[in-house]
Amino acid sequence: MRVRPTVINIMNLNNLSVVLVESRGERNIGSVARAMANFGVTDLRLVAPKVDHLHDEARKMAVKASVLLEQATLYPDLQAALNDCHYAYATTRRFGKYRVDFHHPDSAAEELLPLLNNGRVAMVFGREDKGLKTEELDLCQRLITIPTGGSIASMNLAQSVVICLYEVAKQHGLASGKGQGGRSLATIEQLEVLFTHMRATFLKINYLNPQNPEHIMRSYRQMLGRAALDERDVRILRGLMSEIDLIEGERSLLAEKIDDID
Repeated sequence: MRVRPTVINIMNLNNLSVVLVESRGERNIGSVARAMANFGVTDLRLVAPKVDHLHDEARKMAVKASVLLEQATLYPDLQAALNDCHYAYATTRRFGKYRVDFHHPDSAAEELLPLLNNGRVAMVFGREDKGLKTEELDLCQRLITIPTGGSIASMNLAQSVVICLYEVAKQHGLASGKGQGGRSLATIEQLEVLFTHMRATFLKINYLNPQNPEHIMRSYRQMLGRAALDERDVRILRGLMSEIDLIEGERSLLAEKIDDID
């Protein structure tokens, strides 16, 4: 019996964004646009690009995908590019204290695909020479690294995008007809408001070291990132922070009254 190949419905990938941070090569940007067109992804976001993304070199590499270059949106920084996104995956080759719990492109794609039904998801790619900064990784919930075994560990930007999008397309084909409805995930903007509230509350109760509050906060970002918080989750956690704020305020007021009596 002949098995018919799975047809990928590219409309389901409309919620996937490719974000390039401070790209320095016109040809790389053009190649990324072409790869996006290959796999049915249309939302290209450029954060403070160092070159003209509409340059002839970019158009030559994009070939018939030049329209994606023309439709690309420019942003001053990564947070602005992610504000309307509900989940973000950052790619990196560097490892360290705050760079743990990595996905490979295949497992990231498997996890990412159901999220597309619940909100916008971004795949973030860093600078060709320096990658993403730690504070930029903080804005993303999950990290992706591409395992390499040769003498050069880091991959070309456009090649990295091709590999990641290929895995998404492959998983999309395998999961065709198995769409998962569900929760409305919190946006990056909502998450940043939550983390700002948590930081302020934790500092108020002396839970965080004021000299280095991000040390513990990054662990919370990673833990809550794995949970893929929805809007209700964020409201619950912010409610908890508000209750802690209230109790801490009452405790401080009581302490002041006792001091006045003494």
